Amino acid sequence: MQELLCELVSIPGTCGFEHEVARYLYNRLKDQADAIHVDGLGNVIVRRDGGHPGPTLMLSAHADEVGFIVKKIEKNGLLRFEKVGGHDDRTILNEHVIVRTQDGVLREGVIGCISCHMLRFDNPQLVRKHSEMYIDVGAKDAEGVRRLGIQVADPITWATPYRPFGENRAMGHGFDDRAGCAVLCKCLESLDFSQVHGTVYGVFSVQEELGLRGARVASQQIAADVALAIDTTAVSDTFEQMMDGTLALGAGVGIKAMDHSLLASVAVRRKLTALAKAHNIPHQIEVFCGIGTDAGEMHKEKAGVPTCTLSIPSRYAHCPYEVIDLSDLQATYDLLAQFILSMRSKEEFAFLG
Repeated sequence: MQELLCELVSIPGTCGFEHEVARYLYNRLKDQADAIHVDGLGNVIVRRDGGHPGPTLMLSAHADEVGFIVKKIEKNGLLRFEKVGGHDDRTILNEHVIVRTQDGVLREGVIGCISCHMLRFDNPQLVRKHSEMYIDVGAKDAEGVRRLGIQVADPITWATPYRPFGENRAMGHGFDDRAGCAVLCKCLESLDFSQVHGTVYGVFSVQEELGLRGARVASQQIAADVALAIDTTAVSDTFEQMMDGTLALGAGVGIKAMDHSLLASVAVRRKLTALAKAHNIPHQIEVFCGIGTDAGEMHKEKAGVPTCTLSIPSRYAHCPYEVIDLSDLQATYDLLAQFILSMRSKEEFAFLG
């Protein structure tokens, strides 16, 4: 799965510009899918039919990542930019980025900052807003930017490559949520669906970082009996004052109870917990109101869908260098696989069941 994750994070896919990620996933899964299509918004929707009758399960992992977009080309060749998705302005100064041109060419840039030698003339407590920042792409003037093929509205992503890190961990950008995409993709292509009861729809959704938009559109196309999102979540195991130690890197897959977009189905959550215990899969229960996932849209569709989220613990989300533990990634895959294989009837997820 590391190789798959490495390939996925190497593809720029700023929110709204997920085209090449979608193309990769479509081409990888098309020969194994019972049906596959890309809808009008860009969601890749894959259907796998089980060998036995059973419920319809919708799974969603978002293919987009936070990034930026070119807003203005200044006369001196520097770029002004706008955020796409949630960023903390304190984390973006002097970072390495990639601008993807309309021709698909990748141009490197750096988010500029003043030299430390200028600090005595500045306010050291000042956190500059992104609107005051700029990106240097190595051009001498605006015409040089155009010669590089860069135009207003071109998407920008972090340039951080995937790297093995420390003791069975990985570092890179876009793990939110290419890690979830890797788990979902691996399940869709590696499980023996002749043993599955029911139908599984795997959705690689778009524009999650701008308000779960892809999940909303995809949910309207699938009459799901039960649903799971697969996403990353922020851990609380470091030293900052607000950290409470309730979620930790390396402690296993998170089974969502609550976030700001979802109160998880009790029946689905309890089944996931029972499966994790029965199969010795490391897990932790997640109550964290600072995050939302595709589940926030999936559970509201039609007459209501019993829904939960599997969370891959992550440090430094939405930053150039995210960190995950590969054992958590494996635990997420293992629990998702067991859930798919355990399905029998939609009645086991009923509210009064």
